[in-house]
Amino acid sequence: MKKSISIVSVITLILSSVLIFNGCGYEYQYPSVIGDYTNHNLQGTTLNVYNWGEYISDGSEDSIDVIKEFEELTGIKVNYSTFDSNESMYSLISNGSVSYDIVIPSDYMIERMIKENLLQKIDTSKLSNYHYIDEGYKNLYYDPNNEYSIPYSVGMVGLIYNTSIVKETPDSWGIMWDEKYKNDVLTFNNPRDAFAIAQFYLGQDINTENKSEWDRAAKLLKEQKSVLQAYVMDEVYNKMESGSAAIAPYYAGDYLSMVDVNEDLAFVYPKEGTNIFVDALCIPKCAENYDAAMLFINYLLEPEIALANAEFIYYASPNTSVTTNPEYSLLGNEILYPEESKKPKTEYFHDMKPEIRSNFDKLWQDVKLYRHPSK
Repeated sequence: MKKSISIVSVITLILSSVLIFNGCGYEYQYPSVIGDYTNHNLQGTTLNVYNWGEYISDGSEDSIDVIKEFEELTGIKVNYSTFDSNESMYSLISNGSVSYDIVIPSDYMIERMIKENLLQKIDTSKLSNYHYIDEGYKNLYYDPNNEYSIPYSVGMVGLIYNTSIVKETPDSWGIMWDEKYKNDVLTFNNPRDAFAIAQFYLGQDINTENKSEWDRAAKLLKEQKSVLQAYVMDEVYNKMESGSAAIAPYYAGDYLSMVDVNEDLAFVYPKEGTNIFVDALCIPKCAENYDAAMLFINYLLEPEIALANAEFIYYASPNTSVTTNPEYSLLGNEILYPEESKKPKTEYFHDMKPEIRSNFDKLWQDVKLYRHPSK
């Protein structure tokens, strides 16, 4: 339940909503905030943030420009850059070539980064807005004591299809191997997601340590190349929105963005099951501005900011101030927040033992290089 706002917080909120005037009249108004973002010595410092693409409200289409608002409010300069997979983010952080103050990995990658001592602990007692995090997203397997991560968004993978091309209503991952849709099928350009689809279809555990099962999944992915048009990540938007592909697995929140552009698109959670994930805010060991990172994390938990992000990125929110807000346009959305009786079977990815990870990395390269005889 949302906690009451103290008198001090109300004063802070009023001060942080100050109108600024110049000779021409109204110029600027901060979004309402509860926390104190002015009483610090961080003005003029720089915060380096590394996030997924299109994963924060950026001011387009009348949304809040979260980065700009934070900079205006705090005097902290934000250098913001993006990645397209957990693996590419991990590679950059682990090799120590750059320094980021905040990264936003997914659950299994957080588990790995904790094991490899790549993350700093986060003192949640210093985050005045931490109480907004839903209890259902605390104490999860990858961070059981809530020491290294703050949930940012939640999602599941599903099957997107174009109803002008796909006339049936699919209920299985098997349609991604259907010869009727030769050269019209897309799949993930990252190993965990791509393998998971084959593993769900085969009835395997997506965290199996049985190498023969990984071999079977790789064989199935090679067979899929007879119908495959492309491996994609962010490219999926253009391909599905333009109708240049018929079928793609992707994250549920991104489907809601795509269908706004192309109303022929539809979505289903396949009967074999699917991946559920939590993306969370973390502070790397290489961070050079820990205090600014903590301030930014608290800012992202602000009710108005969390709502802006949830509305913009179309992913489920772990923030109770969002999921109890009657003005939230996606409240009760059946794709993001399915009723208990309609929830698909789900599994989280877990970090794998190094030898298993090395094996499926090799298998992934074999799959990518494989040329199907029919092509």
